[in-house]
Amino acid sequence: MSGATAVPLPTPDRDRGAAVVFGVGASAGTGAALCRRFAREGLPVYAAGRTAERLEALAREIRAAGGRATAVPADVTRTEDVTRVLDLAAAESGRLELVAYNAGNNRFRPLLEMDDAFFEGLWRVCCFGGFVVGREAARRMLPFAAGSILFTGATASVRARPPFTAFASAKAALRAVAHGMAREFGPRGIHVAHVVIDGGIEGDALLQRFPQLAEQRGPGGLLQPEAIADAFWALHVQHPSAWTLELDLRPYKEPF
Repeated sequence: MSGATAVPLPTPDRDRGAAVVFGVGASAGTGAALCRRFAREGLPVYAAGRTAERLEALAREIRAAGGRATAVPADVTRTEDVTRVLDLAAAESGRLELVAYNAGNNRFRPLLEMDDAFFEGLWRVCCFGGFVVGREAARRMLPFAAGSILFTGATASVRARPPFTAFASAKAALRAVAHGMAREFGPRGIHVAHVVIDGGIEGDALLQRFPQLAEQRGPGGLLQPEAIADAFWALHVQHPSAWTLELDLRPYKEPF
């Protein structure tokens, strides 16, 4: 627009507000890396997961490094647990600034060997929990017309292959939740984004279950949790004139 004067868009006040990460497990994992990254930026972090001991160890680590962190054991498939965590973070910090949904339970099985409970269990953690967290986070962010809600996806979010059919159906459903939320709440000031992790993550979960995979991929063949966390933070601080809905991350060696 020749001759027009650019008017800066308003940027949400990021001087205060809590970061809540759902799906925090081992210290060498994506959830823990997200917590450390957000704490390094000065946000009070609330780490939510199933294992109290792991959460407490991470919170102590972050506090020892000068950050603020609170461990909150929670089950993402229980609405009362999710609201308890979000209400605690909002009450202590003034508002929710950033909520990340990283919970997942990547289990696999040939379709004919799946019972109903196996299929539904994957859906409840990977999709239903994300829906509850997204809905409740949006409710608490809307009065401020600001905040980020970020979802961790996987290769299975966009491609289903056996024996990961149940996992893929759940992750694809979570992706649909994220896309719908982005279109509903973006115009109201809330940035919703979905991050496709297209490759193995060099964390405890993979290294303990599939050590041969890390050896096969070699140096640079797996995603680093800290690098993933950097990408999440970059999404959070994007200018509202150029928000990303979906970001895919993969090692430079990963075929796609």
